[in-house]
Amino acid sequence: MGLTIIGFSAKAQSTSLADNGNTPATVVKSTTSASHADYKPETIPATTSTKIEVKAKAADPDTAWKPQRRVWGYTFGDFYYDAHSDNDFVGATGVPEGGAGALSKRGAETNYSGVPTYRNAFQFRRVYLGYDYEITKKFKAELLLASEPSANTGVNGTTSIQNGDNLVDNKMSFYIKNINLRVRDLWTGTDFVIGEMSTPGFALNEGGTNGPTSLSEATWSYRSIEKTITDFHKNNSYDVGAALQGTFDPSTKNFGYVVMLGNNSQASLLSAANANTGFYKIVYGDLWAKLFDSKLYIDLYADAAKTAPATAAIGGQQHNMFKVFASYNSKPITVGVEAYTQMFTNGVANTVTKANEDATAQGFSVWVRGAVAKNLNYFARFDAYNPDTKFNPADSYAANTNYGSYNPTVKEEFYTAGLDYTPYKNVHFEPNFWLDSYKDERASGTTGYVSPDHTLVFRFTFFFTFGK
Repeated sequence: MGLTIIGFSAKAQSTSLADNGNTPATVVKSTTSASHADYKPETIPATTSTKIEVKAKAADPDTAWKPQRRVWGYTFGDFYYDAHSDNDFVGATGVPEGGAGALSKRGAETNYSGVPTYRNAFQFRRVYLGYDYEITKKFKAELLLASEPSANTGVNGTTSIQNGDNLVDNKMSFYIKNINLRVRDLWTGTDFVIGEMSTPGFALNEGGTNGPTSLSEATWSYRSIEKTITDFHKNNSYDVGAALQGTFDPSTKNFGYVVMLGNNSQASLLSAANANTGFYKIVYGDLWAKLFDSKLYIDLYADAAKTAPATAAIGGQQHNMFKVFASYNSKPITVGVEAYTQMFTNGVANTVTKANEDATAQGFSVWVRGAVAKNLNYFARFDAYNPDTKFNPADSYAANTNYGSYNPTVKEEFYTAGLDYTPYKNVHFEPNFWLDSYKDERASGTTGYVSPDHTLVFRFTFFFTFGK
């Protein structure tokens, strides 16, 4: 038997080997990166003397965090049948009040503006393609491409372009909807985000670590059916700017806030002379709370934006919104209520008195959703919208503001209901109806008056997600 005597010198860290001349000796080589389980004996001649370098083992890397590299997206669309279109587009002449190719003055913000009665088609309404990249534990980048086309509806089968997501050759296109950098925990419980992002109007904090992933839109859960009421009437859903998104209680995350400063231009590349890109900004603010084990959710939102300076013809213009949202979430049923008021300073021109006036719009939305059976849910919703609470039927008004498709003369009521069959968590089939009714607030003898009517569409909606 060989006898191996291994001596370690504190300074030279050398080993002397001796043998009885009959049996090979064995030694163990050490490497910096190896673990004990990786050590393997190596046979060497008994007469050989060698030196083994013993180095301190490197600290194990932090394995708790794994960087996210995620491609994701979702899509929804329908097979739709337009059972009845508002008579502002399809009256006795079969064309809108403004003539062939014109947009309706009622419901211009909807996906079915200009769709004639009895049209039916397969249609995509949204295609998302996103990529999330965690640069480090501290920094995360987000990119989202979106295509949200409208049918090239025109009039009586023509194909006039009505939506910026439609190319001039009538094909769908992608545009950049989100591109931002997130700095996690700028201080404990608060993220800083800069770039193009969701506003706190109804959705926020996509990919964040502090607070809920979204507000009223995710609680409603059926963006595939329709936007929330403020989004429906063209509050900014996303914008270019900077935001702080955080919680007041980082350990429990039951109370939080968002503050954002934006261009008020969304993804549009406006001219250098446009007030939104160099002179005025919009300020968004939001406070939220989750109570009673997250069964009750409350959200308070406000924004303010100056949009034009005073001129000889009209005073300075601005708009601001105040909104409250609340929902009760339980297993059998979820109920949500959303109400808002929005002021347009010098927002309308009274065509009778020739005066510029302030206008106040108000909206109210209530919805319910719940389970019918395994993999089968239901939903129903009602919205009421009044564009000008001070409207005088004896007068006539025109919009001074360029806010979305704002029309001070038409009240709207919106209804939808349907079923949601989910054979797999990321796949939905949603038969539903979509109804928007219109009431002209002007006196019936007023030039341009249109009698009350509605648009009714029956749809088989499909919705699927991937990469999530």
